Amino acid sequence: MASRLYLILFAGLLLAHGLSFGLLFYERYVTATSMMLGNLEQDVITSVAVLDRIPAAERAEFLPHLTRRTYRYVLSSGESGSAELSERAQNITRLIGSALGPRYPVRAETVSRRPERIQVHLTLGDGHPLTIEVAPSTMPIAQWLPYVLAIQLGLLLLITWLAVRLATRPLAWLANAAESLSPSGGSEPLREGGPTEVAKAVSAFNAMQDRIAAYLSERLQILAAISHDLQTPITRMKLRTEAMDESPLRAKLIDDLDEMQHLVREGVAYARSAHGASEPPLKLDLDAFLDSLVFDYQDTGKDVVLAGCVGAPIFTRPHALRRVIGNLIDNAVKYAGAAEVEVVRAADGGIAVSVLDRGPGIPESELDAVLQPFYRLEASRNRDSGGAGLGLAIAQQLTLSLNAKLVLENREGGGLRATLSLPSAKA
Repeated sequence: MASRLYLILFAGLLLAHGLSFGLLFYERYVTATSMMLGNLEQDVITSVAVLDRIPAAERAEFLPHLTRRTYRYVLSSGESGSAELSERAQNITRLIGSALGPRYPVRAETVSRRPERIQVHLTLGDGHPLTIEVAPSTMPIAQWLPYVLAIQLGLLLLITWLAVRLATRPLAWLANAAESLSPSGGSEPLREGGPTEVAKAVSAFNAMQDRIAAYLSERLQILAAISHDLQTPITRMKLRTEAMDESPLRAKLIDDLDEMQHLVREGVAYARSAHGASEPPLKLDLDAFLDSLVFDYQDTGKDVVLAGCVGAPIFTRPHALRRVIGNLIDNAVKYAGAAEVEVVRAADGGIAVSVLDRGPGIPESELDAVLQPFYRLEASRNRDSGGAGLGLAIAQQLTLSLNAKLVLENREGGGLRATLSLPSAKA
């Protein structure tokens, strides 16, 4: 849009500028031609009278004084040329003939057409020929005029750029805000400014963002209420089931109740993950944070190791970050039995935290689908392993609140690499 506006405005202003210069030069041409013809009429009468009255031997001395920029006098019959005259040449011939009168009959010829040069022939009183050579042309432009034109074009470019920037900058802000729209409503409202139409769009966007945050908050309250209300009957049913005599049916009922309780908790956790942006960012020592997280898994006997360090603090949301990395480690341990956490500094100044495993991996066609809620792979991530299909979805949701990016890719030799790309501290 900015490019189109810039092109339209600059082309329009440049066309108007060109028309103004064209009219200016046309008016200059007309004026210069009129002045030349007026001067030629007065000068021819005087010059011919002077040359006719002085002795023929002295006429050559006077010629330099009678020479002008567009015409001069030649004491000869001149050059041979064409009798075909242009309209301007005919006007000049008529003007000279009218000024000199019947005493000096004139005859004109075209000697050159580009540049135009005509010769008007006449005979002085003593019988000697005289030729008036006319080379009509406008005054040359001043040497400084091209520089002035270049400066004007530069100012035209600058003014057009400023106008387009002022008109499109609010739209760019609106587009950036739409890309980084936070469902939790934690984003700052856009400043309402610019043209009336843009200001209305910004106001509508701010209202939409508030409505989305209100709807999600209401959804969270509903899920929390459902979870609370379901916990009590599920607990009572578990107690009654455990009081039953040992039987295959009792074991199945207890498994079903555990799964129901797990689904309820995971559903609420996923709903709450949409509000991860409500957690304030803090300065965090990432190396110490990862050490503590990995040690917690090692203390419980899990095969989790840490490799690499960044040596610098970051600003992030600690609880959301812990949940994301924890979910990735849980998946790796669950399906591969071990996990390796690797942290490196990216080329753009950001930080990449990867969780690697040597499990079954994920088919390439389903790498994006597993980030959706309640999506489970048929072979490796099914209900038998206790998965509800929300672990990676929660991680993906919280990743957005961290302004980060989560990418899953299969490793050579088998296994999965889950990379969390955190923005740089400056960003």
